[in-house]
Amino acid sequence: MRKIRIIEHISLDGVIQAPGGPKEDGDYPYGGWAAPHEDPEGGAAIVAAHGEDFDLLLGRRTYDIWSGFWPTAPKSSMADAINRATKYIATHRPDSLAWGPFKALGADIVAGVRRAKVTDGPHLIVWGSSTLTPVLLEHELADEILLLVFPVLLGTGKRFFSDGTPPRELALVSTKAASSGVIISTYKPNGPLRTGTMGE
Repeated sequence: MRKIRIIEHISLDGVIQAPGGPKEDGDYPYGGWAAPHEDPEGGAAIVAAHGEDFDLLLGRRTYDIWSGFWPTAPKSSMADAINRATKYIATHRPDSLAWGPFKALGADIVAGVRRAKVTDGPHLIVWGSSTLTPVLLEHELADEILLLVFPVLLGTGKRFFSDGTPPRELALVSTKAASSGVIISTYKPNGPLRTGTMGE
């Protein structure tokens, strides 16, 4: 069974919207907030998380943003890998998909993701897709989460863990502080949320 790995640039207050540029995701006033903190350590962690071969699992909004960039992006090994990856897309408009290779997940997103997981192929990478991620966590479909936490507070924007995200525990697999101040942490889902009283 293929693994699903979620990768996100995220602010200290949980925002994931438009980290890479001013017009990346709508008219967001703080677009490009990750760029001043870019460093080789974060880039190396992202490359390692993708591995040599991968497919993509994306929400429709992220797919549309990426399809406007990656097909004409400067040539690199990452650009080549992203362009040749099969894109599994959560969309109600599969007939309007153009950047391939692609496969629509169908009307039942959860069933579509489960089908994708059991097919032969490389692991599946999720970027952005703030409406898809809670579904993956709720139905215990995500296997790993890599968060690059940037030392910024944005106050507004699309959040990774939005209202309605199901209560869960995560187990810390590894963590590292980059020289830029970015904290690179990998987690795995660790079952239902536990509660108790401190000191007992």
